[in-house]
Amino acid sequence: MVINAEQQRASLNQTGLEMLNLCTSQLEKATEALKNHDSDLAEEVMNGETRVNALDLKIERDCEKFLALYNPVAIDLRFIMAIRKINLDLERMGDIAYEISNYVVDEDKKIPASLFKALSFDKMYETLTSMLEDITVAYEENDVKISRKVFKKGKALNKINAKAFDILEAEIKKDNEIIKQALLLFVVVKKLERVGGLIKNIAEEIIFYIDAEVLKHKKKK
Repeated sequence: MVINAEQQRASLNQTGLEMLNLCTSQLEKATEALKNHDSDLAEEVMNGETRVNALDLKIERDCEKFLALYNPVAIDLRFIMAIRKINLDLERMGDIAYEISNYVVDEDKKIPASLFKALSFDKMYETLTSMLEDITVAYEENDVKISRKVFKKGKALNKINAKAFDILEAEIKKDNEIIKQALLLFVVVKKLERVGGLIKNIAEEIIFYIDAEVLKHKKKK
């Protein structure tokens, strides 16, 4: 059966969506495992990394095949360039989910609920989840307007994270027996901040693919 360029592009797009949904699920499970100190769920995430890596390699191979067979130009070329970069960002997101889960498996003591509350961790994660939902819709519907929504939410996420060190320092002064758990949570918060950055990268690639607008390195307002 001969597959034309349009069919191959649709197949690639679907695999990219599968990768996006998988990495979103991995991150959700890793965060839940962290909050509940659920080592079984953390192990599930770590085992799921195999699927993430397999999809990463498949997308890369399919992009190379598309370039070789169809010599794309204009929007088709932008699509391939965007999907490769999006795939790279998603693979990094999967790595972060793996790393968070690995902390849960390696650490014996549960992080106190008081630390999560002091950091407004739930609010931070809700913002991140909202960004992931927006970017999934934007990807599925090729919607530039929804893509742009994540930038404002990313700023709100950064404001919460900017206070993390001072908050945890204050909590440690109250109880120096939580030093290890506080430092671990600080590392996780920074990793989730990085996820926010990766989501913004994906939004930029969707905008580039659809509107041929390059946002990278634009002067920040």
